Amino acid sequence: MKIVFLDAKTIGEDLDLSPFDKLGEVIKYPFSSAKDVPERVRDADVVILNKVQINEQTIHTAGQLKLVCVTATGTNNLDKKYLEERGIAWRNVAGYSTQSVAQHTFAMLFYLLEKLPYYDQYVKSRRYVNDTFFTHFEQVFHQLNSMTWGIIGLGSIGRRVADIARMFGARVIYCSPSGAPPQPGYDQVSFHDLLASSDIISVHAPLNKFTENLLDEQAFRQMRPHTIFLNLGRGQIVAEDALAAALKHHWIAAAGLDVLAVEPMSEDSPLLDLIDNPNLFITPHIGWASIEARTQLISIIAGQISDFFSQI
Repeated sequence: MKIVFLDAKTIGEDLDLSPFDKLGEVIKYPFSSAKDVPERVRDADVVILNKVQINEQTIHTAGQLKLVCVTATGTNNLDKKYLEERGIAWRNVAGYSTQSVAQHTFAMLFYLLEKLPYYDQYVKSRRYVNDTFFTHFEQVFHQLNSMTWGIIGLGSIGRRVADIARMFGARVIYCSPSGAPPQPGYDQVSFHDLLASSDIISVHAPLNKFTENLLDEQAFRQMRPHTIFLNLGRGQIVAEDALAAALKHHWIAAAGLDVLAVEPMSEDSPLLDLIDNPNLFITPHIGWASIEARTQLISIIAGQISDFFSQI
């Protein structure tokens, strides 16, 4: 069996990939462009990838390809109809990053909620040295307790965030963009009501026809001026020009983003004009990427390959 990693660098160079060596010959490419793929998959039995597009153009040369594995939950980059026509199976991985993304959600929230950039710089600038008082609270912050936290997309990550928020004493509400029925134990509301009544809003939804550009100018205008907005779902769920306007015109208080419409960030991103704004916090799509989550991801994929070939 020949296993080909097309963009191994996307899962990190610090992982132990030796479990795959037990399954067959392993070829690892750190990155592959669309032009690279046809030659690299020509004699592959298994292809492992994260962001590479898999379609007729890229894998038409793969005469013995049997399985495509995505090192992520989302599969927007797979032409599933073409794979089905070719009789090529595919697998993705769900659930491996739930704890990691939930943790990052709260890291982003507290960074913004408690004005930590300001207080960090206050001490590092030596203003606290021999100051008049033992404390300094120039920037007012509030307790999470008794706030209303609105969640868009109540999958496994959304539920984990909801459960932790409740531990802090927050009231949690959620909406389902796809119109899914209510989930027992959680308070489902309309999209409008969630926007209008939440102190914190976090997105944990997948990208689909129900969520693309869901957070547009109209949505941000319905939010409260003190709302903190967090996106840990997919970048294209947010109209970034509308978010930039929301921050500039103080329709909302702050925004934390772990995902962007274009990744890596493009030079014409409307958010670049706000890059030095302390009320905007952007991380480079790392919420999923704790070492524990990535290690589990690799373990699951190795198991998927082993199981697949044991059944054919």
